[in-house]
Amino acid sequence: MKRYKNLWDAFISAENFDLAARRAVRGKKSKAAINKFLANRDEYLLKLRQCIASGNFKTSPYRVVKIFEPKERYIYVLPLYPDHIVHHALINILGPIWLKMFYRDSYACIPGRGLHAASRRVMEFMRRNKFVLQCDIRKFYPSIEHARLMQIIRHKIADGKILDMLHEIVWSVGGERNLPIGNLTSQWLGNVYLNELDKFVKQCLRWPDYIRYCDDFCLFGNNARQLCVACVIIRYFLWNKLGLTFSKAVVRSTGQGLDYIGYRHFPDFVLLRRRTAQRIRRRIINIATYDDWSEHSRGQLASARGWLQWACSHNYKNNLVADIRRRGVTSPMVHRIATAI
Repeated sequence: MKRYKNLWDAFISAENFDLAARRAVRGKKSKAAINKFLANRDEYLLKLRQCIASGNFKTSPYRVVKIFEPKERYIYVLPLYPDHIVHHALINILGPIWLKMFYRDSYACIPGRGLHAASRRVMEFMRRNKFVLQCDIRKFYPSIEHARLMQIIRHKIADGKILDMLHEIVWSVGGERNLPIGNLTSQWLGNVYLNELDKFVKQCLRWPDYIRYCDDFCLFGNNARQLCVACVIIRYFLWNKLGLTFSKAVVRSTGQGLDYIGYRHFPDFVLLRRRTAQRIRRRIINIATYDDWSEHSRGQLASARGWLQWACSHNYKNNLVADIRRRGVTSPMVHRIATAI
């Protein structure tokens, strides 16, 4: 296995931090803190590089936010400067290395492999298999062990200074477990951690039809008993090698449908997941009721259209527009929404 050394000079270069800053502020230029940074951008970046080069960089204190949608969890928020820029600078260098080792059917947080690409791949597997084993890992990010993660990282990365930077970020939240949800690095490191599962399923079990989206993964096959055996083996591997456990592991017929990544997949068609449909409906009705055509609302409608265009949603959209009309919403607003989705 090739290990990568001599990465530090590329990481600390002015060109890398310039690119990291541009990526970190993308889509956020309306915020006051971003504008303050941009007004003195070159000076801030020079000071940051000097701080890192001298070994004095420390992760800023986290602001922890509790959210309830799609489920209850904690989001860890860091400031743009210096943390987001440092994380982007690291991923600029490490991302291409890790991409080479990720398997084709790992989809979450990987450029060019988004939710809808995963949905299309699921449909391929649904059409040629009778059964599916669907698994979900219990509290994945809070359960990641720092020491095990760093051990996995060292299999590929051998630059001591880069490893020190990763060590600082991985342990920044305290304790021996937990990757803070909200960090760009956490998305990538979570994939690095579960790449060990992908490797086990593909190389040891030699399972052909397998897909993973973050901590949700499925194995497809035509023998339910073999899937049950695979489930037991994977459960043992996850606990002994990665310290993880299942929150869900069930084998069912593909004809029953697969509730996965926001959609309900059947061998011949795709529907919106019930919870996804309810969330979209609630947001659109709220926009229509308050006659809100702000930039934020238009963004929500564009997001809804993105979800709906990948599913059999004709009846859903007609029923939603009819419901909005019954609420006494003005005709121009109804037309706007009907056109937007």
